[in-house]
Amino acid sequence: MTDYLVDVTGLAVDFPVGAPGSYVRAVDGISFTLEPGRALGIVGESGSGKSTVAAALLGLHRGTGARLAGTVRVGGTDVAAATPAELRALRGGTAAMVFQDPLSSLDPYHAVGDQIAEVYRVHTTASRRAARARAVEVLDRVGIPDAARRSRARPHEFSGGMRQRALIAMALACRPRLLIADEPTTALDVTVQAQILDLLHGLREEHGLGLLLVTHDVGVAAESVDALLVMKDGRAVERGPVGEVLTTPAAPYTRALLAAVPRIPAAPAGPPARSPGEGGAPAPQGDGTTPVLEAVGLRKEFGRGKRKVTAVAGVTLSLRPGETLGIVGESGSGKSTLGRMLVGLLPPTAGELRHSGTPTTGIAPGAQMVFQDPASSLNPRRGIGESVADPLRAAGERDEAVIRARVEELLTRVGLEPGHYDRYPHEFSGGQRQRVGIARALAPRPRLIVCDEPVSALDVTTQAQVTALLAELQRELGIALVFIAHDLAVVRQVSDRVAVMRGGLVVEEGPVDEVYGRPAHPYTRQLLDAVPALDPELAARRRSARQEVYA
Repeated sequence: MTDYLVDVTGLAVDFPVGAPGSYVRAVDGISFTLEPGRALGIVGESGSGKSTVAAALLGLHRGTGARLAGTVRVGGTDVAAATPAELRALRGGTAAMVFQDPLSSLDPYHAVGDQIAEVYRVHTTASRRAARARAVEVLDRVGIPDAARRSRARPHEFSGGMRQRALIAMALACRPRLLIADEPTTALDVTVQAQILDLLHGLREEHGLGLLLVTHDVGVAAESVDALLVMKDGRAVERGPVGEVLTTPAAPYTRALLAAVPRIPAAPAGPPARSPGEGGAPAPQGDGTTPVLEAVGLRKEFGRGKRKVTAVAGVTLSLRPGETLGIVGESGSGKSTLGRMLVGLLPPTAGELRHSGTPTTGIAPGAQMVFQDPASSLNPRRGIGESVADPLRAAGERDEAVIRARVEELLTRVGLEPGHYDRYPHEFSGGQRQRVGIARALAPRPRLIVCDEPVSALDVTTQAQVTALLAELQRELGIALVFIAHDLAVVRQVSDRVAVMRGGLVVEEGPVDEVYGRPAHPYTRQLLDAVPALDPELAARRRSARQEVYA
């Protein structure tokens, strides 16, 4: 009989909702096994139940009012029947979890090394000195440079990727046999994401760890696991070896999920179409139309004296009516700062902005912005209709009947219902809230919309719906779009031209097919090589190539 590290049979999870005694089923009859040293990916959209399954492996639903049925065994421990002491031994000792948001998982008031050392001491009889040494050891293992010194830093002093490495180090402190990673790379740049996935793969090979990876990103799963379990509405719709599920999916839902994944075609052989660094020149205006947007030598500095930081170091670009310019780059490249300058939310330190040929300062007329997180950009105490109406009132419209009619028209236009006017943001899904953000941007009939990471937190199917909506609105209304994102595959799908930013500069710019097909700058090639591939064999070759570079 196989000695499974994880053995789940008929797992069902119900959560209390509404009136006492009322429940909603989140997971319905899930069964799977995981052997030591193997990796299983659980994929599906938000609400599919995948994170609920992961939490059940550590008994995290205990005491929440949830009802569980079925059997969950981890490392031989029956999770439902385990005593509090057995659960403590299971959590961190046998199995450890890495969560999506490291900033909310780490205590902001304590040094990272102290937090890891505390976890180690809770599960062992180690002295403070030994626990401290173990913290430095695991931080070094996950690739934190100068681990002894950085262990004394607090979480806010780490980048997003470094914080995620610190969480993995904390999970490794007690030498678990199983690592559960719940969306560990969702908010990370493609290069940092590749590093984290490579790290997880290396830990599996080095320590024989079992890995349960929960993700909505099928490409991330393809890079990291041996087998896939696809979930929808709390149920398993398909499972099997990762290569088989990705190449010959049996379930219609799996096929739809894969069809929604944006892809980057393989680059053809041949020399680049441009030399690097041509991003300083505006695009040619061969059709004679006045550009909707022109930026000349835009520069933005923060702070003064020795603390002065240059976020954008002199960017020149232009955009025609109906055109989409994608801006890609890692966190800290300056792309979001540039986006805010383009609509006038940030004043440039130097340079000039022209909208429809007219130099502008302050909030740009005819320009709107769609932000990354619609939940935080919508007032939770107001109905979404009122939020959409704000730009109309700001433009001077005073007739409430006209305002309501326009808002209801916009809600319908973005795929919502007029009756949603008085509903609150928390009553909508992430994709629906983003549609509200788009409706609000459309309200004053802009000529330019700047979208800053508008789909980064959404499932692939919802991403596809939102990008399709933007493309449809653009065709209909002739709006120019600036699409800022770290997801190169999404940018490839929606853009006519693309600008690649690094260190506040545009290092490469041109037609999207040319930049992606024949990248001229090494940094662009590095970004493209880090994009997850749906082919497990290609992912393995890329991982080997990256390891050779790191070595």
